[in-house]
Amino acid sequence: KAHSQLRLLTWDVKDTLLRLRVPVGESYSAEARACGVQVQAEALTQSFRQAYRAQSLHFPNYGSDRGLSSKQWWMDVVMETFRLSGIHGKEVVRPILLPGARDTLKQCQRMGVPMAVISNFDQRLQEVLTRCGLRQHFDFVLTSEEVGFAKPDKRIFLEALRIAGVSPQLAAHVGDDYVNDYKAAREAGMHSFLYKSGCQPLEKDAEVPNAHILPSLMHLPSLIEKG
Repeated sequence: KAHSQLRLLTWDVKDTLLRLRVPVGESYSAEARACGVQVQAEALTQSFRQAYRAQSLHFPNYGSDRGLSSKQWWMDVVMETFRLSGIHGKEVVRPILLPGARDTLKQCQRMGVPMAVISNFDQRLQEVLTRCGLRQHFDFVLTSEEVGFAKPDKRIFLEALRIAGVSPQLAAHVGDDYVNDYKAAREAGMHSFLYKSGCQPLEKDAEVPNAHILPSLMHLPSLIEKG
């Protein structure tokens, strides 16, 4: 059982636990065919216009007002384009487990630390996590779509604390984005760790003590044990 004082450990998913491969290319229909899905390029063009209009309406400025990265914004347009053409998410999102993700989650679970997900994503995340065999590690999964706030809005963190019935001092968050994960969790009063694998430089104005940086996910369990 845990030596840890933590009563809740929350996780970002995209680029922390999973890399989500979404085919964006000159020819969406070629990508779809490669996945064994037949779709007319013409139908896709129509669906794309529709998806683009809807996304621009819901998330103006390419999502910057709502804390979405432009990459995520476009990714959602692509997903919606496929959906409108009758191709569903599971054929398109191809999750790749990041190194150490499964082992780290297992180890934290063995230590008796309750875990949850806080992600700027939509309801497909539950299914993605289930398909990757990770869903069982989490007590609950909180997405920005469901809550109505996206990271770095601290209200999404406060909602996780409310659901878990835990005070922020007894909770920590793990993620790869300085603003959306590390800083936002701290603004909600939680502890946080920034996952930065070797190839990712730290943001210029980032103020992160070395002890809070994870060069690999496998560094986390020992830090939690000490903490």
